[in-house]
Amino acid sequence: MPTETPTETPWPTNTPKPYAAEQQNIPQTSSNLSGRWIDIDLSEQRLYAYDGDTLVSSFLVSTGTSAHPTVKGKFAVYVKYVYADMRGPGYYLPDVPYTMYFYQGYGIHGTYWHNNFGTPMSHGCINMLTSEAEWVFNFSKVGTPVIVHD
Repeated sequence: MPTETPTETPWPTNTPKPYAAEQQNIPQTSSNLSGRWIDIDLSEQRLYAYDGDTLVSSFLVSTGTSAHPTVKGKFAVYVKYVYADMRGPGYYLPDVPYTMYFYQGYGIHGTYWHNNFGTPMSHGCINMLTSEAEWVFNFSKVGTPVIVHD
């Protein structure tokens, strides 16, 4: 059973909605954002962690395949689990570490079943090395903005 991380506000007031690709105006810097935020560049297969305009760290990731693409848009972390079970058609992954959901079933999490980062491999989630996912998990809180773009 997943273990929920204690947070001040475990659920957001409003459920984030994805933006259609044509409507996106994703900032390349945090000129519109203050505080900590996460930028996921699908074309580079990288996650960037910012505090305001300052890049704090970046990591190689694996995002969704063409058959199971990662959703694009502006979102926010809405719940965090130290461990979460994940399942879908054709897979069951117990105890996925450092899981942070940012839109419906899309999340950022550690990955123990592959080491092919830099290549799209997932069913839409952002796969990371477990140690790096732990860093991002500790860097972020519920409400942290997540921007996903090409």
